[in-house]
Amino acid sequence: MKKLSLIFVALLATLGLCAQNAAQARKILDKTASIVGRKGGAVANFSMSGKYGNSSGTIAVKGNKFNATTPQAVVWYDGKTQWTYMKKNQEVNVTTPTEAQQQSMNPYKFISIYKNGFKLGMKTVNGGWQIHLYATNQKRTIKEMYITVGKDYLPKTIRMRQANGWTTISVSNFKAKNLSDSVFRFNAKDYPHAEVIDLR
Repeated sequence: MKKLSLIFVALLATLGLCAQNAAQARKILDKTASIVGRKGGAVANFSMSGKYGNSSGTIAVKGNKFNATTPQAVVWYDGKTQWTYMKKNQEVNVTTPTEAQQQSMNPYKFISIYKNGFKLGMKTVNGGWQIHLYATNQKRTIKEMYITVGKDYLPKTIRMRQANGWTTISVSNFKAKNLSDSVFRFNAKDYPHAEVIDLR
């Protein structure tokens, strides 16, 4: 009986530590989200490797809107519609992207998805923290994420797992910048020779 009581006490202590750990992870992400998701917007550099190939470029974000520019393409997302301009063939594909597709082009997408449907955990790493997000519903397109956050509460790397593998995104040179909403919408006048293909 005594042994059973000790096991029960140990279990309660472990559950308490897990809850505390999750609360701390949420607190860190809340602070990160408030910096990255500032009302006026922000810009940064990024590099990506994994499922969607290797790429690097610049990104502008404002809330859930983003604009990413790489040597191969320019992507605009206004919160609902995504335009992808492929420089090689001068085509613009118009789509309504999934959560995973948004995350693959916008490394800051996690600032809005961590609040629902994920178990949180964290550990201290050199110069900051590593936050682990695990989807409670494994049918979700993003099943698991690791976000490394610096002591300045800015994300350094985001690793996400989908059905067919991991994608890693590194972020640097984050700068707050006030951006107009027009930055996040494709303007046909700027690309007069582009063929627009609506895939919605």
